[in-house]
Amino acid sequence: MLLTTEYDEDHGVRLAEAAKSLAAARSVDEIVAVLCRTARDVVGSDGIAVVLREGDCCHYAAEDAIEPLWRGARFPMTECVSGWAMLNGRTAVIPDLENDPRVPQIAYWRTSMRSLAMVPMGAPEPVAALGAYWCAYIEPDESTVRRLEILAQVATIAFERLSHSA
Repeated sequence: MLLTTEYDEDHGVRLAEAAKSLAAARSVDEIVAVLCRTARDVVGSDGIAVVLREGDCCHYAAEDAIEPLWRGARFPMTECVSGWAMLNGRTAVIPDLENDPRVPQIAYWRTSMRSLAMVPMGAPEPVAALGAYWCAYIEPDESTVRRLEILAQVATIAFERLSHSA
């Protein structure tokens, strides 16, 4: 099933508000907080996760979901979709989590999540990822994925600004 969430003025307003907040963010925690309060709304997902790169691991730093996911957990970069997105520097769209080799099945069996989109953040080397999850088997339309990517791009600028001021 293709998920279509039409772009409307509210999405644009939410993305503009997020961009303003990310431009003012002075810490990784502030960036994560902006992503948590914005991402689900702009893509119509059942959950989001903000994942930070820590060496060879992915740290699920924050989430906003209808059920607990992996907040606080750490996984090897090579064993999770967020790691795949960061290592490959590109978005992963997975309409069926049960049938994709990039997905560690054991991590998802206890959740109701069935589909996802995971976007890397950071350039030239990704330092984080932003994931959106759905409880249905869906393929988000291009507009939905693009809004998630735009949010991640604006967050990338905030991450870069922080790394240059450190």
